[in-house]
Amino acid sequence: MCADHDTLENLLAGNERHVESLPEDYFADVQDGQHPDVVAICCSDSRVPQERMWGVDAPGTVFTPSNIGNQVWDDDEGDRIVDGGVLYPIHHADTEAVAVVGHTGCGAVTAAYQLATGGDQPGPRGVDKWVELLVPVVEEALESDLIDADADDETVINQLVEYNVDAQARFLRESDDVPEDVAVYGFVYDFQGVYGNEHGRTYLVNVDGETRPDEIADLLPDEYETTTDSLLY
Repeated sequence: MCADHDTLENLLAGNERHVESLPEDYFADVQDGQHPDVVAICCSDSRVPQERMWGVDAPGTVFTPSNIGNQVWDDDEGDRIVDGGVLYPIHHADTEAVAVVGHTGCGAVTAAYQLATGGDQPGPRGVDKWVELLVPVVEEALESDLIDADADDETVINQLVEYNVDAQARFLRESDDVPEDVAVYGFVYDFQGVYGNEHGRTYLVNVDGETRPDEIADLLPDEYETTTDSLLY
């Protein structure tokens, strides 16, 4: 084992601060089960704070599966199925909303774009699997009229991020495993100022299949009108 355990000590110290900060009754309402309001499938990028982005302080509010590329599916002997991390709270914890959360500058989308355009797999195999699952989405996007294929790579990749969020949301809405009354939302978490100058804003790009910003804005209170935007429409 490594003799230097600075990271381990930082984790233990951080948990100590966490424990000391909690009110005595912090877990009182979730001792016997959980009923999260939403399952938010996020990219596992360390720059994407899964609960903090929603201002969540209470436990049991957000169910937070994640993987590279915020993918809602998995491969089961050649078939794409909805990932169990998304389905569990819907079927077993009364969750009635899903948020698919991509983010600007996504490395998984970048790797899939490079692979789709003749580049090499990033490796190792455990990473390649998830990148390969994104390649058909990227190929479909590049063949559509929504991506500016002549733009610089940064622009193309951020457009692909949003396209991927829409593709993941569509897969959920079309799956027989997701009840029709479950709401599906798509967001892009922007910490790079791509959509605007508010770093850390989750831009709402999809509401139950609606992707046009003006139409989404009409569904929201006026105070949230600027939180919907799109690089595609």
